[in-house]
Amino acid sequence: MPQSGVAPGWWRPPPGWHHHLVIDPVPVEGRRLVTASLVGTVVFVLAAVAATVASAMRPVGVAVSLALFGLGCIAFLWAYAIAVERSRTSEIGVGGLYFLAGCAPSSVRRLMMGAVAVQTVVAVATASIRPFTTVAFGILVPMYGLGMAGLWAARHGSFPTRQKLVPKKQRPR
Repeated sequence: MPQSGVAPGWWRPPPGWHHHLVIDPVPVEGRRLVTASLVGTVVFVLAAVAATVASAMRPVGVAVSLALFGLGCIAFLWAYAIAVERSRTSEIGVGGLYFLAGCAPSSVRRLMMGAVAVQTVVAVATASIRPFTTVAFGILVPMYGLGMAGLWAARHGSFPTRQKLVPKKQRPR
């Protein structure tokens, strides 16, 4: 007699098997920002490689690079504005805000900083292969990855609570 929903003779994984495969899953909060960072990276890599290989694709490469740069600038400034507001109650540093140092789960940090690294390597490599061409616009793209990371940290990062400042006259010696 088959078990509920399982065909006879079909292998069924043991309970809890997925816990061994996923060490640190991406948290639900901010998942869209992580996904946006990864999708932007894939789109850039495809456009940059196409623009490097075929000169007819260079306008597409420029458009993708400028669009991602523009979105990155917006995200960067938006993250800064949110962080300024949060800094009234939390101690936020630049390393935590834009490089996710100490404020994000390791899975988020790995994915988002990995996206920045891929963007940087692909931008430098493609610009080096085709110097003095429009492929060099790709150098602007890592701003997208940094902006997305900053936006994730500003909205979802965990920062220490700001300590109350004590006036100099009242400090214990």
